[in-house]
Amino acid sequence: MELTALHVEIVVRLGSAWLVGSLIGLERTYHGRPAGFRTHGLVCGASALLMLVTGYQAEWLPAELKLETVRTDPARMAQGIMTGIGFLGAGVIFQEGLTVRGLTTAASIWITAALGILFGIGFYYPALVAAIFTFGTLSVFRWWEDRMPTEVYARTALKFLREETMPEKDVRALIANHGFALASLGYRLSEDGRAFEYRLVIRTADKRNIEGLVATLRGMTEVREFQLALFSD
Repeated sequence: MELTALHVEIVVRLGSAWLVGSLIGLERTYHGRPAGFRTHGLVCGASALLMLVTGYQAEWLPAELKLETVRTDPARMAQGIMTGIGFLGAGVIFQEGLTVRGLTTAASIWITAALGILFGIGFYYPALVAAIFTFGTLSVFRWWEDRMPTEVYARTALKFLREETMPEKDVRALIANHGFALASLGYRLSEDGRAFEYRLVIRTADKRNIEGLVATLRGMTEVREFQLALFSD
């Protein structure tokens, strides 16, 4: 088959979509996310391929239909692609305790599909600009985000023997002395009433405070058991 300008253009559009999608996926793979290199490459390539269906409909329509006013709507095709990507994005979002993970990966899949649409219709300039912004958001912004002062929340449980329970005011003072603010406080009797448990959600603006609180709790003989788990608000 003779290689024509049309064939070259199709290869360029599909190849550029696959390349950019795969590069975005590499960042996700590097950080151990379930949807990585292959997923993003396929999403971007598939979006571009579907848009080629509308962009080159004159090439695949039967001869008898070319004489009629048969047209497929590129906007409707793009809308269908983004609807389908919503289901794929939802599949990478999951919850670990009180922490929700996968939101950034879902967003990267979504914008990868959008990039594929742009490459598929040959709108290279906004596609490349958006690709640069995407790489910057996933890499540079991660470095920036890790260094920004943010509040850290922790779910905490302190268990005592019922007759050796620390007074609530002392628990509040303990938390405050280690740089934490109390977000919520609950109570629980366990082990058939032999143990009393405080259940707290605490917050701090300095992650280093966690180490000090854990060290103090570890050294308190009256604390029968404690748990401390971080989560994002």
